[in-house]
Amino acid sequence: MPQATAPDPRRWKALIFIALAQLMVVLDATIVNIALPSAQADLGISDGNRQWVITAYALAFGGLLLFGGRIADLWGRKRTFVIGLIGFAVASAFGGAAMNTGMLLGARALQGVFGALLAPAALSLLAVTFTEAKERAKAFGVFGAIAGAGGGVGLILGGVFTEYLNWRWTFFVNIPFAVVAAAGAIAVIHEPADSRNPSKLDIPGVVLATLGLVSLVYGFTRAESDGWTAGATVGLFVAAAVLLASFLVVESKVKSPLLPLRVLADRNRGGVYASLGLAAIAMFGLFLFLTYYLQVARGYSPVSTGLAFLPMIFMMIIGSTQIGARLMTRVAPRWLMGPGFLLAALGLLWLTRIDLGTSYATGILPGLLLMGLGMGTAFMPAMSLATHGIQPRDAGVASAMVNTSQQVGGAIGTALLNTIAASASTAYAKSHLSEAARGAAGQKLLVLQSSVHGYSVAIWWAVGILAVSAAIAFVAINTGHQGGPAAQSGDGESAEDFVPVMAH
Repeated sequence: MPQATAPDPRRWKALIFIALAQLMVVLDATIVNIALPSAQADLGISDGNRQWVITAYALAFGGLLLFGGRIADLWGRKRTFVIGLIGFAVASAFGGAAMNTGMLLGARALQGVFGALLAPAALSLLAVTFTEAKERAKAFGVFGAIAGAGGGVGLILGGVFTEYLNWRWTFFVNIPFAVVAAAGAIAVIHEPADSRNPSKLDIPGVVLATLGLVSLVYGFTRAESDGWTAGATVGLFVAAAVLLASFLVVESKVKSPLLPLRVLADRNRGGVYASLGLAAIAMFGLFLFLTYYLQVARGYSPVSTGLAFLPMIFMMIIGSTQIGARLMTRVAPRWLMGPGFLLAALGLLWLTRIDLGTSYATGILPGLLLMGLGMGTAFMPAMSLATHGIQPRDAGVASAMVNTSQQVGGAIGTALLNTIAASASTAYAKSHLSEAARGAAGQKLLVLQSSVHGYSVAIWWAVGILAVSAAIAFVAINTGHQGGPAAQSGDGESAEDFVPVMAH
């Protein structure tokens, strides 16, 4: 039996480059949003193709995450991490240099492909590098803060680049991130020698999982644009259900599955995936509606909109590093995740009161502070628990499931809450139509009032979704604190046997 050796002395330097790569992937999900109108005008992208700038990335990223996670287990996490960084940088360079719609959409899809390699490799590297409880808590505190706050950072950078430079810099900014992270990874990251998975790749599983997840994410995208009952939407959801059900059947029978069902069967890990997925619905919804509210209803500039989210990012970092990381080794995860999601729900509840005259200081800021503190507190122990006690050979795919739950949750949040907001806005406008009889000014005011009402209704739904997320955390997650090895793994063996060993 291999004996544990001293921890890698370069592990904290490695954390810097792992966190830098994670920041790049997460902020890229939102940084392009603010720049999209400028890119559309510059390249002559039609309204019909505009959504594909976002969708191309989401489909490739969400559809290939499980594949990327297993590739990390097979090839080695460090190698996959570096390849993902280099590929992401090249794709970003193509995006920034795009001369037409096709080139931009191709670059976004390529970013998604390499992001699907990079994201699970980063999280699984963290899982196998930091195995001592207190160090793991600190490392995941940093990682969780970045994962939670990256979307807000993307909004800020997107605003700055769009207003003061050019939309192309929302792509070019990834290149220095990737180059520094790749160089650092090559120099300082050490992967435990016994943590790879020597099994062959499950090709049927790859095909079924990729097609199923792409169908699911694209189904929600079509639901937003075409409606929930449209033939194409329903067909995509049916196809997703059939493909993913077939995937589970295949995974239960093949010798070396893409997603070992023991990863999903663990009660606590399954609870984390479900609660994080639901929380992502609320998070993506908040970014979407509050961005529109501040820019359209309140007339904020792109930079001012981004800066408005800064207090939330600060509180996320506080919640993750000063609450979650400090208490993770002493408090059971559900007593951090559940209250954290409830605190975030209270923040959203505060934001349901918005109207055209709402003050930022009294009507927006308190909600953002509560939201950030709650999400930071909940995200950190959740991301750690998702890989705590996992067999080293499954760390990549378990990490990929964290990203998959958030990506699918984000797709659902964008489509579902946008549809709810649009329906509520339409109903409000119809019921207040007589108030618009005062002419063009009255009609413009009604449009703004209807939009804000729709945002408020959608945020109410997000409050309920976060409450369900908290309930899942309280009920489904029953493990003790992460001050040592997990009590039990998903396949009934002691998880103590699976704690990675720094062996040579």
